[in-house]
Amino acid sequence: MTSPQELNVAVLRIEGTNCEDEAAAAFSQLGCNTEQVHLKQLLAKAKPHRQLADYDALFIPGGFSAGDYVRAGAIFAARLRAGLHASLDDYINSGAPVLGVCNGFQILVETGALPGTPDGLSKDPQAVLHTNDSDRFECRTVMLRVEGNGDSPFTSHYEPGQVIAVPNAHAEGKLQLPDARLNALEQSGQVAFRYCDPEGKTDAGYPWNPNGAPGDIAGITNPRGNVLGMMPHPERVFHGWQHSDWPGNGRDPAGPGDGRLLFEGVVRHLCR
Repeated sequence: MTSPQELNVAVLRIEGTNCEDEAAAAFSQLGCNTEQVHLKQLLAKAKPHRQLADYDALFIPGGFSAGDYVRAGAIFAARLRAGLHASLDDYINSGAPVLGVCNGFQILVETGALPGTPDGLSKDPQAVLHTNDSDRFECRTVMLRVEGNGDSPFTSHYEPGQVIAVPNAHAEGKLQLPDARLNALEQSGQVAFRYCDPEGKTDAGYPWNPNGAPGDIAGITNPRGNVLGMMPHPERVFHGWQHSDWPGNGRDPAGPGDGRLLFEGVVRHLCR
């Protein structure tokens, strides 16, 4: 059995990414060896050179990579596809966990890793994360209902239907894809998280769904469940004290935050 201390996790960044510190801290506090890796290191354009195969898991953080010019995540994704398409495809097909949060979700969609195919990356993007219906940046804690059935390492430590509170901060988070693809996502169980109200009810509308995504979709996986993209930020609520409302809701500030179980699920999966 592998121990967390034997696991190597990469947090991939370029100019404009953020929350890489929180992402690295989440895995490090579970005992993993976590490294913030610049994309140029994987492309052999900066030293020390690195390879995706050096790592057991990959985290693509949020932010505004390359200024989100063209559209959110497009430039970061174009660099990945141009220089690392085969490596990323092999990495995903190896079963290694890949997590993209906020801008990271946008990047995974742009690369074709999500919704993905049973064989890895799709040839071209099959979806887009469009401008919020409110036409503005939405920044608040949102409630999420866990939809995963436990087959994915990212949801394996949550109970199906569990409601969690996670910070949200984005302007382009509305998942858009053809109806046939959306139906396929639903039928294949690739929806991992949905926006909901505090009682876990969906279809509650704005502001519970901050962007207008169909089906209240907040996060999806690829068909095999080892790639997850989600708009809210679980790395920002690894600890109880990181929840902004802990003084008033009875939450133990010294206890776990609602995002911790996601990271524990990944680490436990890799330690099997």
